[in-house]
Amino acid sequence: MDKMSRLEKQWILYDVGNSAFVMLCTTIIPIYFKNLASQAGISLADSTAYLSYALSVCTVLVAVMGPVFGTLADTRNYKKPLFAAFFILGVIGCLSLMIPKQWLAFLIVLVIAKASYNMSLIFYDSMLIDITTDERMDVVSSHGYAWGYIGSCIPFVASLLLILGADAIGISGVTATMIAFAITGAWWFFVTLPLLKNYQQTHWVEVSDTPVRDSFVRLGNVLTHIGKNKKVLFFLIAFFFYIDGVYTIIDLATSYGKDVGISDTHLLLALLLTQVVAFPCSILFARFSKRFKSENLIMIAILGYLGIALFALQLDKAWEFWFLAVCVAVFQGAIQALSRSYFAKIIPKEKSSEYFGFYDIFGKGAAFMGTMLMGISTQLSGSSKTGVFMLALMFVVGLIAFRKTTKIEG
Repeated sequence: MDKMSRLEKQWILYDVGNSAFVMLCTTIIPIYFKNLASQAGISLADSTAYLSYALSVCTVLVAVMGPVFGTLADTRNYKKPLFAAFFILGVIGCLSLMIPKQWLAFLIVLVIAKASYNMSLIFYDSMLIDITTDERMDVVSSHGYAWGYIGSCIPFVASLLLILGADAIGISGVTATMIAFAITGAWWFFVTLPLLKNYQQTHWVEVSDTPVRDSFVRLGNVLTHIGKNKKVLFFLIAFFFYIDGVYTIIDLATSYGKDVGISDTHLLLALLLTQVVAFPCSILFARFSKRFKSENLIMIAILGYLGIALFALQLDKAWEFWFLAVCVAVFQGAIQALSRSYFAKIIPKEKSSEYFGFYDIFGKGAAFMGTMLMGISTQLSGSSKTGVFMLALMFVVGLIAFRKTTKIEG
């Protein structure tokens, strides 16, 4: 393992914490929600669509708030308090998932929790500028995702054992799921405390008498700069399409698997395998980044995801879902980590949060399109596979745009 500084390790720990919440959102929550919806007489296709719409609402909220708060965070001593506020709100939202027993109320709480988590990432991702050097960004970013994958398995395995063994220990499956929400929220909170204690912002814009007004002025300047900087602009366009497909697959994999008849146990165990396999693969791509251009590695990952989407079109057996889970694991960490560090290297450091606010719009915020396409096409056709085909097209467009990015001098 590459020798990490104390602050780099503490930064990585936030990936370990929030990845537990992501794991919860991609495994237990969709299954729990679909069971809630089924009890209310809602069909499998419709519940997948409603979950897609809720995730779309979440990403629209982040798209609206992200650039504004991201710009404000570049003001001296603002980044850490804003990060803390959204992180804590996300943890509270995670714990509050224990409360609703009706599917719509549950979705509302989920939107609040997930939007807060996504907002915290704007400040967290931009901290990469402050905690390491340009030369180490690919490695540190990759290790963040890698340790996030393996670390998230600890609360997930504890939660999974509770849920699968609920009858044996004399509690209901619903109660076991409530405890899983509590375990995840507590894990997320406690592993983040070292970063909250020791992080200090090292790149900033000086505080003015009107920081909020000035943040809007800077926001307009960033928009103008992005329009003129073709390398940043085309990267964001490419990122919009390919990472949108990645996040939609992450968010809706269990829901899609349930629609094609895969059992809950197979879904949960296959996605646990994804986390375990993603750990060494992320470390491997970190090592590759020292020998090969990150641009080439990103293009390989996009092609990998295109193949995954095409394979998913005919998925109808448990072993195929397991195979798909392993394939996702190979590229999942690489495409996210290398995109984050690549973007960090091509933007002005003192405006990192401003730019990462837009990065989040084009990334997690732009997942609005993927989840909406998935939801609408699923409802219109009555089959989730139509939505998966739309995702494949997004990877094609993303690959074309990214190739354009690599040809631009910047």
